[in-house]
Amino acid sequence: MEGLIKGLINVALGGQDDRDEERNSQPREERSRSTWAQVVSGEQDNDEPSSDRGHGYVRNQWNREEQSYGRTEEWESGGSRPSMQPQKAVHERYERNEDSEYGHNQGHWNRKDEENNDGWQTVCRKSPKQQPHKVHMNHWHEFKRPSSEQEYSDPVGHGVHLEPSEEELADLSRACNKLWELDLNRLVPGKDYQIDCGEGKKVYQKEDMAEGSLFSWLSEGIFRRPTYSRFCSLLDNYNPHEGYKEEVTSQELQEQEAFVEEISRTAPIKYLHNYLSSKGILSDNYENFKRLITSLWFDLYGRGGTSGSSSAFEHVFVGEIKNRGEQEVSGFHNWIQFYLEEAKGRVDYHGYIFPRRHGQIPDSETQLLTIQFEWNGVLKSVSSTLIGVSPEFELALYTLCFFVGGEDNHVRLGPYPVNIKCYHLGNKIGSAFPIAEC
Repeated sequence: MEGLIKGLINVALGGQDDRDEERNSQPREERSRSTWAQVVSGEQDNDEPSSDRGHGYVRNQWNREEQSYGRTEEWESGGSRPSMQPQKAVHERYERNEDSEYGHNQGHWNRKDEENNDGWQTVCRKSPKQQPHKVHMNHWHEFKRPSSEQEYSDPVGHGVHLEPSEEELADLSRACNKLWELDLNRLVPGKDYQIDCGEGKKVYQKEDMAEGSLFSWLSEGIFRRPTYSRFCSLLDNYNPHEGYKEEVTSQELQEQEAFVEEISRTAPIKYLHNYLSSKGILSDNYENFKRLITSLWFDLYGRGGTSGSSSAFEHVFVGEIKNRGEQEVSGFHNWIQFYLEEAKGRVDYHGYIFPRRHGQIPDSETQLLTIQFEWNGVLKSVSSTLIGVSPEFELALYTLCFFVGGEDNHVRLGPYPVNIKCYHLGNKIGSAFPIAEC
């Protein structure tokens, strides 16, 4: 009884300070990072970044995605789909592979001040619609080894036609459509994954029109595919707050190099090289080409007033938070990142944006969506994403438009007419993303 009374007195007098002091005595580097495995497994719910980052950023040209859609434009509705009324947040947590040795991929933001509850938040905590599946991560620690010591997939077979035709060399749209045809790693709706688009809305409408998550399920085997798993291993390498200077470790450099090596064996990237070399933009040397791809997508540059705070890969595929004035999401156009963040509860899907054309309502088979969502409570009013495409396809598509096209690139990808917006930052990609034109 005496011990209980002492304990209550200790709590009343702030005895928690000892434990706080112990936590705060850890090196900042150790407290500021978490593994990607921890993120997708749901082991960390309070992985907020530090709140002492600078403000007062300068708006850049490529942060105008929402203006490209026309924020006040009246979008035509051709009707709406009946609501399936699924529950929000499909998978609250993943099950970790118990045999996994993975757990050393240290991201720069995921472990930031875990005890701090005034930063990032889990925005969806509703029950999952199905049992979470295992994400096999036991082989991911291999990605940190030097690129030359890793094992890769065999290069795409000789039966695939990878040389651009004269028509494709003369027409960017034909070349982009050829990339679509060469995406042998693209997922099949209904077989590899399922989405529920929910209800539609106009850009300026902020209310949540989706009662459920965008993704209903994703096949367990997807994260075993080499380019997909290597892509995922890169996602925790960045602090998404714009203006926060990135620190790149030697292991992260090896992850980047290994990812580029893996995708360089696929049809879209080989076609990209053949196309650019045929037009005299690049040399025939494939090793030089791989180094250029690595530099183009992963070299750091300034954004938000801080040098070395961003990269093309981070902006386009991971996403960033603009902190000047009212917070908003910038970039974040990749469906894999969306799926993982939604599964963790960090993304809250608000519904699709009505198409420009009357009657063109998206459904579970649609692979080009214009949507609205919140990321850790920060709104992305309008965003577009290609659902189910492979990492190598997206990277090849945006790279091709960067070198051959302009800011607006009106092309066709399979059944979809689309404008690939591509903003240049000198010799770097400031941003790249699709805009549906139907």
